[in-house]
Amino acid sequence: MAAPYFVPFRAFGANERIVTAHIGVGGQGGSNLNAFLGKGVSPAAICDVDSGRLAKAVKTVTDKGHTCEGYGDYRKLLDRKDIDAVVISTPDHWHALTTIHACQAGKDVYCEKPLSLTVVEGRCMVEAARANKRIVQTGSQQRSDDKFRLACELVRSGRLGKISEVLVGLPNNNFSGPPVPDSDPPAELDYNMWLGPAPQRPHNTKRLHYSFRFFWDYSGGQMTNFGAHHIDIAQWGLGMDASGPISVEGVATFHPQKWYEVTESCRLTHTYASGAKLVVGQGQKDIPGGATFIGEKGRIFVTRGKITSDPKELLEQPLGENDVRLYKSASHHANFLDCIRSRELPICDVEIGHRSATVCHLSNLVAQIGRKIVWDPVRETIVGDDEAAAMLSRPYRTPWTLT
Repeated sequence: MAAPYFVPFRAFGANERIVTAHIGVGGQGGSNLNAFLGKGVSPAAICDVDSGRLAKAVKTVTDKGHTCEGYGDYRKLLDRKDIDAVVISTPDHWHALTTIHACQAGKDVYCEKPLSLTVVEGRCMVEAARANKRIVQTGSQQRSDDKFRLACELVRSGRLGKISEVLVGLPNNNFSGPPVPDSDPPAELDYNMWLGPAPQRPHNTKRLHYSFRFFWDYSGGQMTNFGAHHIDIAQWGLGMDASGPISVEGVATFHPQKWYEVTESCRLTHTYASGAKLVVGQGQKDIPGGATFIGEKGRIFVTRGKITSDPKELLEQPLGENDVRLYKSASHHANFLDCIRSRELPICDVEIGHRSATVCHLSNLVAQIGRKIVWDPVRETIVGDDEAAAMLSRPYRTPWTLT
């Protein structure tokens, strides 16, 4: 493990609560709110563009004895000097701006995975965190699970020998079809603010709330949903937290009636400089959901709640004193709060989250263009393909800019 990175901070008293603000309090946002409440924070502000969700979340907080104010525009929330940290659980297309602006306002940030919508956004988020000396935790909670950590420690300690392949299996899409006609947004939704930097489109109930993840304007399907988790573990096990593959190729299919835009199935191969290949599959019978590390001496499979090996003896011998030990966190939310106090980088720092999200974005890019790309993980650009390289960023809708 690298030496901790420290930044200046204000000291918290032994019993002083960290004051949080929460942007986006839908499904995952509500879960994060309750998790942080359980860790003893004081949520002082909540923002959501859906006034119904906002009112429900504010009531959740005030019912627990906290004073909490609701907002429809996150920028007003960031003006408050009493807020120490911001928890961002918006749709993906809002992650970059809210994180960057929070860092610029002097707030530490917990941002849900995938960290970004594009590769360029992710690098801008890292730069904002570093320039403003902020702690930014990516919500890839599998990093704080002992089974995933053990799998990566065993791999990094050489239990499998040289790694030839890592398989990552994604679930099928759970889009609720068929499509419905466009309609006026409901009275409780500020649809213009929900769109934010995304392209102007008519309101459609099948494109927001949970279903936003199946449309390129806002997300990247199961690749950036579950792939952000399992690809993150593959990167951790391969020791690629500060790097990535050197090429990506493969095939994908899409919904025949175009109910949604993202992949319906795929098999995409990422080749690393070491020669190891990361194969990401959706709808592939030979790739189970989770991460499977394959090496000269066997394989280790890990998913939520389960870790197995072949041969089984690989898991039976405990790690020795000279084996690799990785960053240990028993709670992803608590780790973030601990790092706010200590200024040590969290277990899934913004750079890590950016690199893992980049692999997801490159996967989706190849799925869309249908040809191999060569990736330079140092310069973070696609080599020899200007059309593909242009897809590493997207234009923002006026008046929003990536700053």
